[in-house]
Amino acid sequence: MYRFFIFVGLALILSSVSCKTTKVTTVEQVAVEETDPFVDENGRVDYYNPLTWTLGYFKRERLMEYPHQEWFSAEYDNYIPESLYLNYLLDLRWDNVTITVVMGTWCSDSRREVPRFLKIMDIMDFPEENISFIGTDTDKRSPIGGFEEMEIQRVPTFIFFVDNSEAGRIIEVPIASLEEDMVSILFTNKK
Repeated sequence: MYRFFIFVGLALILSSVSCKTTKVTTVEQVAVEETDPFVDENGRVDYYNPLTWTLGYFKRERLMEYPHQEWFSAEYDNYIPESLYLNYLLDLRWDNVTITVVMGTWCSDSRREVPRFLKIMDIMDFPEENISFIGTDTDKRSPIGGFEEMEIQRVPTFIFFVDNSEAGRIIEVPIASLEEDMVSILFTNKK
């Protein structure tokens, strides 16, 4: 009988020891468990992931937030506008100009041209309240009323209005440069 109790006691001790597991968490496991929903399996932000898209009306500040700040800052900081055309732009009257920027944060052309455009606007001290930003999905749709009437087929599209009338557009990529194309649009409609 004494052997039976020893055997049962040992069996209980061994089973409690063998069932007890210690979880060791490595740095790699923590990184996998706390994944960034914007990052692909290669560790890069996937701008085609709808979670990264900015849709509808938004403020410029959105482009300076994660996950967009890296591409925005790189293009903004590295772009050097052509001074000849900047001087022409600085001579224009801007109080009657408004601009609508339609872009896709998923689009490489938008990620290149919009920061460059904003650098030009900042140099000119153009009022931010006169620029509207609209984000689209990959089908160039946006959840705002009247968007279809804008007839956006490619992004980015910069729409310039002078005295509330459309003066011209820069669509996807400039013909010459952003500043030269802006001069062409706005000097044609100079008032």
